[in-house]
Amino acid sequence: MALLSQADAISKRILHLLSTPLTSFLLRQIESQIILQSLHSDTKIFFNYINACNSLNLLPSALDLFNQLDNPHVFICNNLIKSFSHSNSPENSISVYSKMRKSSIAANNYTFPFVLKALSDLRLLRRGQSVHTHVIKTGHSEDIYVQNSLMDLYSSCGLTLACVQVFDEMPLRDAVSWTTLICAHRIAGRLDAALFAFERMRLSGITPNHVTMVNVLAACAGAGALDMGVWVHDYMKRNGWELDVILGTSLIDMYGRCGRIEMGLRVFETLVHKNIFTWNSLIRGLALAKHGEDAVSCFFRMEAEGVKPDRVTLIGVLCACSHSGLVEAGRQIFYSMIDGRFGFSPEVKHYGCMVDLLARAGLIDEARGLIECLPFEPNKFIWGALLAGCRAHGNLELCEFAARRLLELEPHNGAYYVLLSNLYSEMGKWHQAEQLRRLMEGRGIKKDIGWSASELQACKENRDACLPCI
Repeated sequence: MALLSQADAISKRILHLLSTPLTSFLLRQIESQIILQSLHSDTKIFFNYINACNSLNLLPSALDLFNQLDNPHVFICNNLIKSFSHSNSPENSISVYSKMRKSSIAANNYTFPFVLKALSDLRLLRRGQSVHTHVIKTGHSEDIYVQNSLMDLYSSCGLTLACVQVFDEMPLRDAVSWTTLICAHRIAGRLDAALFAFERMRLSGITPNHVTMVNVLAACAGAGALDMGVWVHDYMKRNGWELDVILGTSLIDMYGRCGRIEMGLRVFETLVHKNIFTWNSLIRGLALAKHGEDAVSCFFRMEAEGVKPDRVTLIGVLCACSHSGLVEAGRQIFYSMIDGRFGFSPEVKHYGCMVDLLARAGLIDEARGLIECLPFEPNKFIWGALLAGCRAHGNLELCEFAARRLLELEPHNGAYYVLLSNLYSEMGKWHQAEQLRRLMEGRGIKKDIGWSASELQACKENRDACLPCI
């Protein structure tokens, strides 16, 4: 009895220590006592020990101790799987799950969602499909949390139709189910399907949440569905939603992409909190609307308010300068980047924006000189920018040079063959044009329908790339 009382006292002491603020040194001492006193199998102690390790970012220590257990309780397994699924090493969730299978420990509906989350984060489709099979065999295929996790797995791995199939087979659906479906369609570029799913969600009586609206607004932005975007904004107003930084940024981006940047500006000015993504969305919208001076002013205001620009910011403001012909402002910002003012060097898209700016303004020699000084090989966006500028200003010789570079980069792109052939024809080089057309035929490359003005596509590709999704 004395020994039992002593063991109980040690257990209580360890439980008490685990419930107090700990240092990593003290936690190591507790771990030693757990091993010395053979308390591994005490579910309550191990549960608290895992939580303590989690709070100190020492989860691998919990895994080491876990691996010494011959037959861990499913409660301990689930807690460890959950903790690792939210950590920087989600693969350990799968290790714990694998030990459960090997030890014939029955997984339950608390096991699968976090295992599937880890697999989703790691994009491990085949392992996920294996777990899906296990879900069906163990009779958890109708659990809504498990099904939502399966949908997220398939969406993350790019299997939109599998995600839809899981959704269609669900006996019950909640806001997470619908949101995951909308998100899956949006990620896959099925924007109309995403918006249609949202309409179905509304008709089913399920109340959307913040994540739903962020995804719907992103789909509206991509599809140019202004009416739906306005409805979402009105819905949030009617229901008294607080416009946090994420929703506010989504609205600004939607209005900017749908050509109503003035409404995006109103949203921007009402936001209490703004982050780098908010500013980038506004600058992008102003650039798309060709409000270059406003975009530049916004850029300098952003700096004045202590927000440090990032690479996307610089792409946005340089594109705004390009679309509005603000050569001096563009030069100032670009060369400030080269001088290290922003803490990073220009990348290929920044150079592409600057070449585009100079070429549009007719400064062809300066644009070509910039290309010759590039610290890396020019890509299709660089040559496409130069080509568009040369085309607009009638410099056919340099057009031909840029078109040849594009053809070297993408020798199977039929549009570039047509472009170069048309240029030869305009320059009176009929023999070269005929040779190029024969080369196309010999390589089995066909001109796509609607590519008669293919130089416009090269220009469009470059300009779209100057404004990446934020």
